[in-house]
Amino acid sequence: MSATVYINAAFPSIKPFQVYFFMKNKYVRLYYIPGESGDELLTPLELVSAGFPSLAGTPFAEQGIDCSFNTEGSEAYIFSARNCAYIDYAPNTGNDRILVGPTTIAEMFPGLKNTVFAEGVDGAFRSTIDKEVYIFKGNHYTRIFYDTKIPGDIADITEGFPVLKGTIFENGIDACFSSHVENEVYLFKGDEYVRMKVTPHATNDTLVGDVTPIVEGWPSLKGILPVTE
Repeated sequence: MSATVYINAAFPSIKPFQVYFFMKNKYVRLYYIPGESGDELLTPLELVSAGFPSLAGTPFAEQGIDCSFNTEGSEAYIFSARNCAYIDYAPNTGNDRILVGPTTIAEMFPGLKNTVFAEGVDGAFRSTIDKEVYIFKGNHYTRIFYDTKIPGDIADITEGFPVLKGTIFENGIDACFSSHVENEVYLFKGDEYVRMKVTPHATNDTLVGDVTPIVEGWPSLKGILPVTE
């Protein structure tokens, strides 16, 4: 029985207003305009192994990418089930390479060992504070510094993000990424998304607009989403 897949993972490119969206073992790269619908596909929907040759034969290309977040320059962490790798995605060149891994999440981030995050991460986005990242699994989240690998406390999404109470995101997030607009993030779940203004370490975040079908806010994805496995 085939399953329909929307967006499983995303990370912003070092290239201005470009983002990578992953749908299991496929991906697209597109240009977007926050708050407007002038997005434009920069690649066709293609296999991860075609766009990221260094990942061919790894879980990230075979089973697909579940979560990702950007770090320094053109580098990013990617996740697939319990697996994790640190890559240089070398945008628009085909010269990507694996810098660390593949290994398990618990080995890459020892502070996450024996937590819900060791078995997989649903979504992650960069904070505007130093090397801090918010990571999500089910209805839980925590913050972790990707240089020291030290996590903070684990809490419910609605505890850290009260604005998400009563929305589809209160019990989980499929994918998210930090916009090129400072302190704005995009959250995705199923066939819907929302833009959120974030204040790190505070609970006064606000939604920018309504929860909206992805293909309404990202018209270039019409005809691509959902992807059938």
